[in-house]
Amino acid sequence: MGQRTQAAAGCLTAAAGAGAGLAVWSFGLRGRLWRFEQGPDWSVLYAELPLLVLGGTAAALGLWAAVVRLRARRRVPPAP
Repeated sequence: MGQRTQAAAGCLTAAAGAGAGLAVWSFGLRGRLWRFEQGPDWSVLYAELPLLVLGGTAAALGLWAAVVRLRARRRVPPAP
């Protein structure tokens, strides 16, 4: 895999991880944001959203790095 292809795959993986974190965050958002007979809980926006987006990105890039490392290990010829 060339350097440009590898860099593009890393960027796409990071974007997919951020999207996955956003999708997980948006599940059940209305129930978390508006509690029964209470005002809105803004910590859902300023605490949970960045944590899940960054966590999704970090998890995806960690998985991508593990796959790249395993593929590179396979290509190394055995020692004589």
